[in-house]
Amino acid sequence: MPIETRQILHHDGAHLSYWLSRPEGAERSLIMLHGVASNHTRWSEFAAHTILAEKWNLLRPDLRGHGDSMFYGRISRSRWVTDLEAILEQEALPRVILLGHSLGAEIALDFAAAYPDRVAGLILIDPVFHQNLHGALAWVRRLQLVLWIPVGLLWLANALGLRRRRHPPRDMYALDEKTRATLRSTPGMKIADLYINPLADLSYIPLANYLQDVLAVVQPVPELKAIDLPVLALMSRGSSLSDRHRNEAQVRRIPNAAIRIVDCDHWPLTEQPEIVREIIDEWCEAKFEQTGPAP
Repeated sequence: MPIETRQILHHDGAHLSYWLSRPEGAERSLIMLHGVASNHTRWSEFAAHTILAEKWNLLRPDLRGHGDSMFYGRISRSRWVTDLEAILEQEALPRVILLGHSLGAEIALDFAAAYPDRVAGLILIDPVFHQNLHGALAWVRRLQLVLWIPVGLLWLANALGLRRRRHPPRDMYALDEKTRATLRSTPGMKIADLYINPLADLSYIPLANYLQDVLAVVQPVPELKAIDLPVLALMSRGSSLSDRHRNEAQVRRIPNAAIRIVDCDHWPLTEQPEIVREIIDEWCEAKFEQTGPAP
């Protein structure tokens, strides 16, 4: 893999950290967007093994409020979109392919709607559609106005310097490896038992930011029929968060979308990393390398 360097952009009151590798002569760029309570290491395993690493620019940001882009204030999908635009402008990257998981897939859709000329294609891993959620997230959607009350109180506390503490780094690659070992050694355990765990997440992210992440998940996505781009959607066969068939119906509203089903829950990058990587590598090569110059 080409040398990857950490970059920092001071933008809109925050320092945004991102990791970038730029192979000599690379004309195409893949931008990887993580999900709730996560960070750029969600993509460490993929970036270490993808065949794209030798010939594509790979960029992995910590979204504002996460990891090394820590921020104590208002975060939202619209703010993450403008942050990403600032990063792409800073790096002078032309039209890019956005790869997002869960909340990251929603941000990718938002960015494509806001900056269609900056995007050549989308890869959506288990995208979230608010109307199809069930369980706890369905309740968050119903009660979102109430949940803004504690977020506002936490903003006030943070502004006063109260209860602000340093959160340790979280290595999602190491967590994935540990999770696979646990699942292999514990028959009957499900990955949702391990990954739907707010108390574990809150060791690595402020409560206000976690609540804003969850509230961002339950917001509507842009009009899908207007996404005039090549789109690859990897859908989990057994998602514990929402209805797969209804999610597929939503994706099919995108005019140029291809759907691949992966045998897993909501975490394909953890459960089926090789399959996910092969699907993405093959699609990117077929769509963007066999058709001539870079988009």
